[in-house]
Amino acid sequence: MNKNDLISAVADASGLSKSDASGAVEGVFDSITKALSNGDEVRLVGFGTFSVARRKASTGRNPRTGEPMTIKASNQPKFKAGKGLKDAVN
Repeated sequence: MNKNDLISAVADASGLSKSDASGAVEGVFDSITKALSNGDEVRLVGFGTFSVARRKASTGRNPRTGEPMTIKASNQPKFKAGKGLKDAVN
């Protein structure tokens, strides 16, 4: 399922027009992105938790030359599925 499929499914399930469903889906994505960029967690009970994990700087190797290189520290988005989602999938 891609984003357009998700918008269509939301429109069908909620009775909204596709443009209203598109706005709702975009709004959810934007809100989650904004919260994570501010360092907050987004907890959706029964679905899961979106959070940000800090990756430390590390040393790796350039695959072409084999030279050591520094990989800088970064923030990575993380998702942990909740019990309701796990149960629905299994």
